[in-house]
Amino acid sequence: MLATAAWSIPTLGLAVTSFRTNEAQAYAGWWRVAVDHQVSLDSYTEVLTGGDLLPTGIWPYLVNSLVIVLPVMAVGLTIAAMAAYGLAWLRVPVSGLLIGIVVGLQVVPVQMTLLPLLKLFSVGWSIGPIPVVPALTNAAGKPLFAGTYVPLWFTHAVLLLPLAVLLLHRAMVEVPRALVDAARVDGASHPVIFRSVVLPLCLPTLAALGIFEFLWVWNDLLIASTFVPGGSDYAPVTAYLSYLNGALQQDNLLSAGTFVAILIPLAVFFAMQRHFARGLTAGALHE
Repeated sequence: MLATAAWSIPTLGLAVTSFRTNEAQAYAGWWRVAVDHQVSLDSYTEVLTGGDLLPTGIWPYLVNSLVIVLPVMAVGLTIAAMAAYGLAWLRVPVSGLLIGIVVGLQVVPVQMTLLPLLKLFSVGWSIGPIPVVPALTNAAGKPLFAGTYVPLWFTHAVLLLPLAVLLLHRAMVEVPRALVDAARVDGASHPVIFRSVVLPLCLPTLAALGIFEFLWVWNDLLIASTFVPGGSDYAPVTAYLSYLNGALQQDNLLSAGTFVAILIPLAVFFAMQRHFARGLTAGALHE
């Protein structure tokens, strides 16, 4: 209880700051709200609808973040689950080597991958005069995916894939072999076993990975700043919050924007939390 209370103090301060005026916050801390009584909803009105300081509200950036994170979760978890099943239950001669490569990819810093990926989407890859991956351009000669969500989708999915494969592989090798053998005796193919036996038993891991990927992509600013300009129509909500923090330096607006931005991740977390318990027995009872 004490640890929970101590952990909640900064969140409480952020919440109180979001309801105070910037002038009140400038001369007294948030804990003085009970004394000065300077509480207002102007910060939330400004963040949600725009106003004198903000040309637009936060809604377009929330939509952008959802458009970025949902395809990354869907595609990333699907590919990771299929790869993990192949490494766990298919007879792959070099499966040990592949797992070692997956583990080794965990130590590659994200920052080291951004420049090569940015080059890939702008001018392609080449070894001297030999083009390995040619530049993808449109009819005007400009990068094909510039000003789109594609670089963000690809980068997030690729960077999250090694961890997802590793965790799902560990979950799938724990599936009782008797269930898989019984399905094979009944004539089930690998796609059927994957979909009806193994995948339901791995729902707790899938739910945990889904929550992790959602939060990681939703809270990302580094990758978004690399591939998408801050004022772009494709910028996520973190770029909007960065603008509130850097350009305006309005503590109350930043606090209000932060609270609006965390509502969706909280809803996702509580919505997916129930799958932890359901996934424990779903595989054995699936028909």
